[in-house]
Amino acid sequence: MQKGMFWVIAAGFAIATGCGEAAVKQATSVARVSEGTAIDPEVLVHPEWARSASIYEVNIRQHTPEGTFKALEADLPRIQALGSDILWLMPIHPIGEQNRKGGENANNYIAEPGSGSLGSPYSAKDYKGVNPEFGTLEDFKSLVNRAHELGMKVILDWVANHTAFDSKWTEEHREFFLLDSLGELQPPIGTDWWDVTQLDWENGKENGLYAAMEDAMLYWIVEADIDGYRCDVAEKVPTEFWTQVRLAMEEVKRDVFMLAEADKPEHHERAFDMSYVWEGMHVMDQVGGGEWPLDSLRAFMKREEERYPREAYRMFFVTNHDENAWKGTVEERHGENAEAMTVVASTLFGMPLIYSGQEAPNDKRLRFFEKDTVNWKDYAWSPLFTQLNALKESESALWNGADGAWPELLATEADEQVFAYRRAQEGSEVVVAANLSGVPQAVALPVDALSLYAGAAASNEDGTVTLSPRGYAIWTRK
Repeated sequence: MQKGMFWVIAAGFAIATGCGEAAVKQATSVARVSEGTAIDPEVLVHPEWARSASIYEVNIRQHTPEGTFKALEADLPRIQALGSDILWLMPIHPIGEQNRKGGENANNYIAEPGSGSLGSPYSAKDYKGVNPEFGTLEDFKSLVNRAHELGMKVILDWVANHTAFDSKWTEEHREFFLLDSLGELQPPIGTDWWDVTQLDWENGKENGLYAAMEDAMLYWIVEADIDGYRCDVAEKVPTEFWTQVRLAMEEVKRDVFMLAEADKPEHHERAFDMSYVWEGMHVMDQVGGGEWPLDSLRAFMKREEERYPREAYRMFFVTNHDENAWKGTVEERHGENAEAMTVVASTLFGMPLIYSGQEAPNDKRLRFFEKDTVNWKDYAWSPLFTQLNALKESESALWNGADGAWPELLATEADEQVFAYRRAQEGSEVVVAANLSGVPQAVALPVDALSLYAGAAASNEDGTVTLSPRGYAIWTRK
């Protein structure tokens, strides 16, 4: 395929768009998996259950004092009560010991022999093994079964770009790896990922890597009945492979769900249901922290609408394991706007993410290579997330991809301080406004026929509403 071009496949026809051009919107409705749906190798079909879903990322090591599957299983009813539909579990595999990283996050160095470092979960030693610190394979299966009983789906974090230096594959399949000029294993070029070694994806078909990785990913679908994968640094692995493995998984579980840690439109052709809103998250950081004006968020929305087809699911978030560990807590990055920006990320577009401890809200950077349990305190933000997830479930305007409505940005008398938008379609309407300034703001919004659902806004005699400093409000139809 020519570089700079991608193809969007929908309902049996294709649309081409060039790099830098506005992406042509797909005019068809989203196809979704239903009972008896035949597999079409040309058409990506989203699972029926995913159209209104929200997602919860679990840092197994830090989520509970025990850091085990069993302890997490005991917490599943609370997570389900938040309205979370998908559990994304960080990697569960045994962690490599050679070149293991450790120490304080700021230093990010190779651990000294005998250190207390537990290593990075993203340094997999055995793709078909379970980290004994978390429990056993049977413990993992029990966790998945319990999640299913509660109506949740489980996706597993998968690191396909690299393995630990002392992985089973480095010992048994040296031909899978990209070796240096001396024939030695090497870290991914251009990174500081010294604890992992690069797989040779360029020659992956010929050297057997494609087949072996597909086999490993199918193992967890068959053995543990998981529902899909979150794929680490997905852009570093050929899209052709992701498409191949998706088709193979659909033969086993038709309604599999795939999330790419990437911001790449071509992933949505056939391989992935959902990808990261990386740019939006970074813009939100700068806007929430007061570094950039609100117009930068509006400009991003225009780029997003032009770049991605409406059928693509996009994951919006203000934090995850990387952002928390390396850049700081939500409060560190957004300051007094933390709650308002969380509301925006949960309602603007896409599928909202909650990360382990965010509902506390977690007030510390969780150390990446050592045990560092979330400080759960009193779950102060649980009511907020429960409200937001219930709103998403009940209001079809907020549903994912083309099942929901694209936001209409609303102009106000205070556009430098207030970010407002409306999402509406037949039978559903939601208006959201966030005041990112330290003083009250009176603005005119189209909410006369709506009711206040969450947040705070005072109605004025002149028909405007006043938003409290650093506050937000959400309105829905009466």
